[in-house]
Amino acid sequence: MACEISHGRVEECKDSVSGLKAIYIINYDDLNEDNATFDTGTTDEEDELVSWTPAAPLSMYKYELKSTANALNTTINASRDNGTTFFSQELVVNLKRQDVVTHKQVKLLAYGRPRIIARSMTDQFFMLGFAQGCDVSAGTIGSGAALGDFNGYQLTFTAEEELPPLFIDAADETALATAFADGSATDAVIVTS
Repeated sequence: MACEISHGRVEECKDSVSGLKAIYIINYDDLNEDNATFDTGTTDEEDELVSWTPAAPLSMYKYELKSTANALNTTINASRDNGTTFFSQELVVNLKRQDVVTHKQVKLLAYGRPRIIARSMTDQFFMLGFAQGCDVSAGTIGSGAALGDFNGYQLTFTAEEELPPLFIDAADETALATAFADGSATDAVIVTS
């Protein structure tokens, strides 16, 4: 039976931290899911993305996150009656301060369905929207009222996928760019402005 588990888990040490450092946004049509390679050494499932070869050099648009309000959560949706399971991926980001360039990019994000990589504070990378892409399902653009209120963009991205967010086999940003190298071995370009 394909759904039998194969590992246990010991109680982990308390040496981890939570939160997100950054997200990397990839236009949906820049990647074809047939060109993804997975680590299947310990499992027969697609749990860890090793590389993804785009047809042309890839741009990843990096958004740094410096707030405790940013979060990645996944809800497991399973129905015994229907025999179905899917994973609702939700990413909440807060981008401080409004500007004309970000204003346009937020509008384009709302129109599109990008794939998004989230980088945790412990330098783990997760791919959201692997097959279907992500949608901006909620958001606000606000100036705040008091001097200390939040001014900027609060966005919620959601994706419904057959799998939870995929781990990406990368320890840092350089390895991430290499994991998305094109067919001629040109690493992905991480765009910060």
